[in-house]
Amino acid sequence: MTRTRDPLPLPCGLVLPNRLMKAAMSEALATSAHAPDHRLERLYRKWSEGGYGLLVTGNVMVDRSQLGEPGNVVIEDDRDLDALTRWAKSAHDAGVPIFVQLNHPGRQSNPLALGHTPVAPSAVPMSLPGSPTPRALTPAEVEDIIDRFVRAAVVCETAGFDGVQIHAAHGYLVTQFLSPLTNLRDDEWGGDSQRRMRFLLEIVRRIRAHVSPAFAVSVKLNSADFQRGGFSEEESREVVAALADEAVDLIEISGGNYESPAMAGSAAAGTRAREAYFLDYARTVRRFAGDVPLAVTGGFRSREGIAAALADDDCDVVGLARPTVTTTDAAHALLTERVDVLDTVELRYGMRRLLGRFVDVKALDGILNISWNTDQLHRLGAGRQPNLDRGRMATTLAMLRRNGAGTLRPKRGIR
Repeated sequence: MTRTRDPLPLPCGLVLPNRLMKAAMSEALATSAHAPDHRLERLYRKWSEGGYGLLVTGNVMVDRSQLGEPGNVVIEDDRDLDALTRWAKSAHDAGVPIFVQLNHPGRQSNPLALGHTPVAPSAVPMSLPGSPTPRALTPAEVEDIIDRFVRAAVVCETAGFDGVQIHAAHGYLVTQFLSPLTNLRDDEWGGDSQRRMRFLLEIVRRIRAHVSPAFAVSVKLNSADFQRGGFSEEESREVVAALADEAVDLIEISGGNYESPAMAGSAAAGTRAREAYFLDYARTVRRFAGDVPLAVTGGFRSREGIAAALADDDCDVVGLARPTVTTTDAAHALLTERVDVLDTVELRYGMRRLLGRFVDVKALDGILNISWNTDQLHRLGAGRQPNLDRGRMATTLAMLRRNGAGTLRPKRGIR
């Protein structure tokens, strides 16, 4: 594990103490006013003691009228600066850097928000039951969303966070601009691969222009969205090459979206056998990334597999997500050789043949497992231990309760 323990200097000057990153998972632990509270502080304090070289928060939205799910933290201005400062401090007390993942859901906004119309590059609905058709953004609205990312990043730096991560993966708004399936525009924000990537590049450029040189700006990018005619590996490599010219400090590679959730473990069996879902792709982008460090998240479980990926220079950082829920000190467990393989829980829906007549069962399984982990994050935020015996029925009911909660309440303070 020698390379795993090595510090990693980022281009901005920040040094990660080792190569293991707690990757982002949406916590949905905000207050009713979408501010971080003591539950997030408790959760991140626990992770900060887990031996990681970097912590990345889950979804922090830039528009309170467009949420991925109830319970998302939202940063539109500095109204919650004190709470954000305490959140950053919960990691810094143990000397661990922390990035805030900034996001906009686009058409993947809360599916149970009754009467709500999501926005997207184009009016293309998701291929999931009950998904509404989004409204296409006007050019002025596109500019406004870019400005929202910038304002949120400036607040994050003021609060003491070490950097931000722009979420350009998993089917959210930035990904929707990148994909030819969801971006049908023929203006300056779409029409070819160069214009489709402009939204992401403008967010990165404008954030970098408004924060200090020592503040890290990173991007989470899909290797592909695993949909026919969608965002391909070739297009992803083009985006990596463009990001390498934009003073980016770290690019995290993931993949999939909620229609084809490779990030949740629904990749092909052959890929799972190789342990890291997106490592083969990462090898192909090394030369495009230049001096920008690469992180790979998705499927890493064994100490041997992690050490090999780093020793072979396939990536600079390994991201761990679901294992950090059931083993909050997963990094320490690997670095001290306490464990050889990290455990995770995998749930699958029953009656698969019947369900398969109506829906993509693998996609449902992916969402089920994401929801199971969210349940465990809520337990950890409440100071309890994970419940490894929690089944699919309890998880499904909690998911419906959580995503439906608040949808019938008046939306206050929305602009």
